[in-house]
Amino acid sequence: MGLNMNWKSNWHIPASGFLRSAMLVFFLVYPFSVNAEELQYDVIFTPKLQKAYFEIQKLRLPSARALINTERTSEKDNALIPYLDNYADLHYLLISEDKKAYKTLSQKENLRLDALGKLPDNSPYKRFLQAEIRMHWAFAKLKFGNEISGSWEIIKAYKLLEENKKIFPDFLPTLKSLGLLHVLIGSIPENYGWVAKILGLKGNIQNGISELRIVEKELPFFRQEAELIDLLLHAYTLQLSPAQQSRIRDWPKEQPDNLLLHFFATTILMKEGRSEDAAYYLAEAPSGPAYVSFPFLDYLKGEINLQKGNYAQAEGHYKVFLKIYPGFNYIKDSNLKLFMCNWLVDQDREANIFIQKVKGSGSTIIEADQLAERIAAEFISGKISPNQKILYKARYATDGGYLETASALMETVTEKSFISTEEKAEFNYRKGRILQKSGHPALSVPYYNRALNLTKQEAAGFGAASALQLGYISLEKNDKPNAIAYFKKAMSFKKHEYKNSIDNKARAALTTLGQ
Repeated sequence: MGLNMNWKSNWHIPASGFLRSAMLVFFLVYPFSVNAEELQYDVIFTPKLQKAYFEIQKLRLPSARALINTERTSEKDNALIPYLDNYADLHYLLISEDKKAYKTLSQKENLRLDALGKLPDNSPYKRFLQAEIRMHWAFAKLKFGNEISGSWEIIKAYKLLEENKKIFPDFLPTLKSLGLLHVLIGSIPENYGWVAKILGLKGNIQNGISELRIVEKELPFFRQEAELIDLLLHAYTLQLSPAQQSRIRDWPKEQPDNLLLHFFATTILMKEGRSEDAAYYLAEAPSGPAYVSFPFLDYLKGEINLQKGNYAQAEGHYKVFLKIYPGFNYIKDSNLKLFMCNWLVDQDREANIFIQKVKGSGSTIIEADQLAERIAAEFISGKISPNQKILYKARYATDGGYLETASALMETVTEKSFISTEEKAEFNYRKGRILQKSGHPALSVPYYNRALNLTKQEAAGFGAASALQLGYISLEKNDKPNAIAYFKKAMSFKKHEYKNSIDNKARAALTTLGQ
């Protein structure tokens, strides 16, 4: 789908991802002053509703719903009630992927929009809250695979926010959602940019970040949310600065009861190849009946143990995840990982049980599941040889930041150890990635170039990934012409499992370079 090539990737974001995560940082209206004039708008931020809002941000949904319900009778004309209901529902849907609940709750969207429509037209909250409801459902619909409907929700939300900014230019909360959309639309791959233009959607990454930072600076109440959106955009679309990396580590320690912050610290650190650090935040994450059930945390524990080579422990966590998770994403991927936990230690009989489950389970909405289905099909057809076990072990170790382990594994083979073009390309990409992550980018360049040369006809994914990294290396050397050429090269590869995420990252980098 054109307008949101990376907007459905999920929590993991490996997963996926960014929007699945960004959905969890939407916000509520802050009463700049509560006076008689404002009260007639029926936007009343009572103490209990404020607490409910922050409870939702901590993923303490049972407490939040109880607080909302205590206010429902006395505040029946308060526009924040339907908004908070929606805010809580969306957190639940994004975490649980409960299809039955999605079908039921989605029927409440129009009722809530109608309730907000009762606000007077001269209220800056009217369009703002309506846009927020639509953005919530946009991301929910994308999460559940309803791409066309989700895209129209984004378009409607964008139009409402732009109109609100024009009518009420001093109403700063508008900038938080608009800033997010401006960054995401500005990151749309060039070959889809014409769609945004036809629909009247204008994106600009730098402007979007500036809008978010105005909110961070000017509205203390919204500072945390705007900053979290800012961090997520840099983690999954742009690049994190050292200061932002430190902030991600410090934040959960400041709020030990905030499950959301622990989750984001875990996933972002894993994405940055720092799984050993991520394991700390995962272990410290609060849990219990006060919090929404979050099976995905077991999946993350499985991922870290797989990266470390602790295959038995990883297998246990993946099995727990599959047993208690009612959702549909990461099912194929988890079965593939269970296959790997056995195949990589030569337990072929047990491995074959899980590889057969990949095709008949879950969905293919996210890249991780698409890749799992492709690998399963290739293995069953005999295209994946035992020689590739070393590449998979090195890949997982590299992803987790266990670089000494990865390097030692790759020292046991050479390009000649592999037969197919794809295996040879992957060997060179893995060598390059290990060297780059180890602080030797110059040494990685020949391996990335070799992978590019091998992928003129095959293994497009490794070619695109190599070109992307060469672009980043050139950018670090301030070699803008080569950086631009490599980023464009990365986007030129067709039909590979990482195209959405690589194209978005390359597009974002080109935008910062004025392209």
